[in-house]
Amino acid sequence: MTLLSRLSLAVAFGLSLIPSIYALTFGFPYESQKVRGVNLGGWLVLEPWITPSLFDKTGDDRIIDEYTFGQYQDRTKAEQTLKNHWDSWITEDDFKQIAAAGLNHVRIPIGYWAFDVSAGEPYIQGQLPYLNKAVDWARKYGLKVIVDLHGAPGSQNGFDNSGQKKPSPEWHTQQSYIDRSNAVIRRIASEFKDTSGVVPIIQGLNEPAGYRSADLLSVTKQFWLDCYESIRRPYGSESTRESNTVVMIHDAFQPASYWKDFMAPPKYDGVIMDTHIYQIFSPEENKKSQEQHIKDACGHGSTLTSNTLWTVVGEWSPAANDCAKYLNGRHVGSRYDGSYPGTEGSPVGSCNGLTGKASGFSESYKTFLGKYWEAQVVTAEKVQGWIQWTWKAEIADEWSYQAGLQNGWIPWNPTNYQHPNICG
Repeated sequence: MTLLSRLSLAVAFGLSLIPSIYALTFGFPYESQKVRGVNLGGWLVLEPWITPSLFDKTGDDRIIDEYTFGQYQDRTKAEQTLKNHWDSWITEDDFKQIAAAGLNHVRIPIGYWAFDVSAGEPYIQGQLPYLNKAVDWARKYGLKVIVDLHGAPGSQNGFDNSGQKKPSPEWHTQQSYIDRSNAVIRRIASEFKDTSGVVPIIQGLNEPAGYRSADLLSVTKQFWLDCYESIRRPYGSESTRESNTVVMIHDAFQPASYWKDFMAPPKYDGVIMDTHIYQIFSPEENKKSQEQHIKDACGHGSTLTSNTLWTVVGEWSPAANDCAKYLNGRHVGSRYDGSYPGTEGSPVGSCNGLTGKASGFSESYKTFLGKYWEAQVVTAEKVQGWIQWTWKAEIADEWSYQAGLQNGWIPWNPTNYQHPNICG
């Protein structure tokens, strides 16, 4: 398509010209089509709440994340357990189902330790062949892959899903951690520099906890600039050739106003802002009525459209409570039922019937999950689109896209809305 015709199309359909459409040819038309995707959570980065059985079967309460999974049990046993998990949790059939559900993107979290284990770190490697299999399966079924660096050395947020749960993040406090992270991004960029038709996006880092400190935010901003150079120019310092890979950055839990004009065109091209929207990680959010959850989901539209970059809601969920077992950490309870530390005196109610397998959900609850799902989809499509967290979970069907399809609260065609005008 010529530049003139692309401009004409953009004007005719009111499409965003942010960022520039002049130079690069992306592997997906982000300026004209919506991202409709799902995360493959709990596969190449373990999360206790997604696969609690992996953790419970260890019989060791010290094992709370992937770091301790390799640290506190027999190495051979841990390696075999992980291999069995990687072989079975996500398979080619999952990609076939995802494509059949009308989705076009999968976001695949992977930890830095898949590429670099040093300094006595107990992580177990072996993830990369599975990432490459996933890219092959995506190619076969017409899906696009977002390779998402989900954990960095020292942890960028202290969450168990960064690989190592910590009282506070340390990634930004040591230059060696930052340097190792940059080296991993350069390696990912080099690996996929010529496959943007299947891997159109590389995400520099998931959820750096910008609310923790100004220092962490400052390091994050510089890291995004470094990621851009690594991803856009992976052919070596002597080459002027640029890759067509889109660079995804995360908002670090800061409002759109904080990032106004950051990495803007024409100097930067092909940058997507990733924002994650949940309404469950505070007592106040858990106290919202179902109607309020839906209303607030719809209300995010104006915030999303104020971004100066392309924007994707890269994580969100139909779950409207924090009831899922281990969601807040292994052996940590829920704010909703008052079992979370500090909420003992003010539970919202019982978690019975709100988490677990869908066979235990009431029809009215499943109807709510469908309405809340649709409200978030409609809102995210005011910008570039959405990627639900997550495809599957052992015993938390309210979070599972696959379970939603199988039990009727998610349509097999994501544009076949069951609750028209949910957002008015």
